[in-house]
Parts: sequence; C-alpha cells; structure tokens
Amino acid sequence: MMHQIREFEKNRIVHLIVSILLMIVSALMQSYIMQVFMDPCNLLSGGFTGISILISRILGLFQIDFPVSVGIILLNLPAAILCYKELSKRFVYLSCLQFSLVSVFLELFQFDPFFDDRTLNVLFGGLLWGFSIAMALRAGGSTGGTDFIAQYVSNKIHKGIWDYIFIGNCIMLVIFGSIFGWVYAGYSIVFQFLSTKAISSLYQRYKQITLEIITKDPEPIIETFMATCHHGMSIFEGYGGYSHSKIYVCKAVVSTYEVQDVIYNVRQTDPKVIINTYHTANFYGRFYQKPLD
Repeated sequence: MMHQIREFEKNRIVHLIVSILLMIVSALMQSYIMQVFMDPCNLLSGGFTGISILISRILGLFQIDFPVSVGIILLNLPAAILCYKELSKRFVYLSCLQFSLVSVFLELFQFDPFFDDRTLNVLFGGLLWGFSIAMALRAGGSTGGTDFIAQYVSNKIHKGIWDYIFIGNCIMLVIFGSIFGWVYAGYSIVFQFLSTKAISSLYQRYKQITLEIITKDPEPIIETFMATCHHGMSIFEGYGGYSHSKIYVCKAVVSTYEVQDVIYNVRQTDPKVIINTYHTANFYGRFYQKPLD
C-alpha cells in the first residue's frame, strides 16, 4: 500500500513538472508571437492581452507610455483572485505563472520580425497563438483573462464556449478598428478566427466519445472500466454471426481525454476485445466531467 502511495505521489510530481514546463513554453511562444507576428502588422489579440495592447496604444496617442506587460498583470490578477475559490487552485497557479512569464519575457527578450508579408504574419501568428493557448490548457492551466471565464462557464455547462469568446473579441476589435483603422481590425479578426479554430481543434476536453466494447466475458471489462473512470456502462447480450457464440456489448460515453486510458486498460484486461468508437454530438442526462486537477 505504501509503495502505491509513493508511486502516486511521484506521478503527481512528474505531472506537475511537465505542466510547468509546458506553461513556460506557452508563455515564451506568446511573447515571441506578439513581437514577431503581431507588432509588425499592428494586430490585436483577444482576451485580456488584447485589452492590454489596446489600452497601451490608446494611451500612446496621448504620449503616455503604458507597457503591455504591466497591463497583462493588472488585468489578470483580479480575475485570478475572483476565480480562485471557484476553480482548481492548481489551475489558477499555473495560469498565473503563464501570464506572469509572458510579461517578464516581453521585457527580457526582443525578437525581430520573421515575415515581411502581412498575410503570412496573420496566418502563422493566428495558428501559433491558438496552439500556445491550447498548450496551456492541455497542461492544466490557461493564459489567464477570458480563459478563466471560459473554464468557469464550461465547467458549469459542460460545453466549450470558445466561439462566444471569439464574438466578444470581435466587439473589442470593432473599437480598435474605429480608432486605428479597419484594415488592421480586419486582419486582427482573421488572426482571432484562426487562433480560435486552433484551440477548438486541439483542446477537446468537453467533446464526448461513445465506446462499444465487444467481449465474451464482460465482468473483468466492467471492473477495469469503473476503475479507470467514473462513468456508467450498459451491457447488451448478443450473438456472434461468425463465431456462433454468445457475446456481450459494453457501451458507455466518456470524454475524449479518457478514451485512450480506457482503451489501453481494457485491452490489457482482455486482448481479444473488439472496440468501436464514434463521436457523440449531444448527451442528455447526468454525465460525469472530471474536474481540473
């Protein structure tokens, strides 16, 4: 028993170290994208980072120097404090690490533009920006700001709201365009659209998969499945057309993040099982959503 506890704690420590490294890479990527792809084209990102950039540029019109790095900290800290009790402490800590490092990296590093072409900057910048956010989310944290709000709401309704975040960002970009020019706002909207689609594709915590497991002995499968996740499972008795023997179909709905663990453990229990998976468009009823660590 003590050996299992030590292994569990060891795995948690390793998982935390990997998460911290991913948050560092995510922060470095965002500071790089802001300087290499966004600044040369006068692009505006979404969320609190975008608001920080917008405030900095508006104040710049009045010859007031307001660093974007300072705005990121000032806007994100209140949101982190408000969400501290509602969301996982680990999630909040990792998110604070990410946006704090973005601020630090913006002050420490100066990167030169990579492309002279505005279209290439928008395409590569938007996709990489979405990838950096998805990386932070997959690590168990976020990039702060609207990500706090998105995670809080998504945990309540068990559904991603990134499309709604995109609409909110578009409203901010309309304000940006009316002041600094519609061309820049238009390119920024394309930038945001690409980043939003990248997030939706790479971060699928709230998408669900239906599993159909065919076996001749369902009891070990049931035990393994229940030990892997907290979902229920339905068992149907059937008849094999080729084997002419009794079979059982074990059916359950799980999140995309649980699929691989379930399949691996079930196949370790019974290597002869047949497993079919397909996407579930909607699930109505009680569905267990594993909380953020």
